[in-house]
Amino acid sequence: MVDSGVAGASARREFERRKAKREERIRTRHPKLGGLILAVTDDPQSTRAWDTGAIGEERLGRGLDARAGDTVRLLHDRRIPRTRANIDHIAVTAHGVVVIDAKRYKGRPSLRVEGGILRPRVEKLMIGSRDCSKLVDGVLKQVLLVRDIIGEDVRVTGALCFLDADWPLLGGDFTTREVRVLWPKKLYKLLQQPGPLDSAAVEALHRRLATALPSS
Repeated sequence: MVDSGVAGASARREFERRKAKREERIRTRHPKLGGLILAVTDDPQSTRAWDTGAIGEERLGRGLDARAGDTVRLLHDRRIPRTRANIDHIAVTAHGVVVIDAKRYKGRPSLRVEGGILRPRVEKLMIGSRDCSKLVDGVLKQVLLVRDIIGEDVRVTGALCFLDADWPLLGGDFTTREVRVLWPKKLYKLLQQPGPLDSAAVEALHRRLATALPSS
């Protein structure tokens, strides 16, 4: 049986580790007042970010699992060999493999294009006024990794799924450097599109990726 993994598991463990380490440190330094200090102060932002990320991965994982079937199979929280990094979600579908990165960013995602005539064309992923193009770079690296595992015969694409962004009422999703930028419901529709792979092919790819990329 394929181990599909637990969405957000590694981020959740890291949050709990950091939280416990801070609590131990404060209680050691302040034996009498440690409990009070912990009660009236928050974890640092660097620790809360892991909780935020875990919640996003968990939420998206539940939504993805609800759409699973013979031609939509999921892998969650897959460890990238020889690194400390992981892939949030991988969907094996009838039309190919989709590498999915879940994000909980505030602000409206948009595509900014610079140059194109006298200068090289540059596409930037903006979240509000922030340049978040590095997120696209990260997904593309994961896409290349998955493509190296399964070869060129099956289409592999990337998706950045923003759960809490300020999406417009109509439209809003876009593609930059072959990475789809969208929200959960749009992602679910994408995964359920028909394609050339039957259920046996989807299952075989699912097993192959699960073996090559163990759960974190």
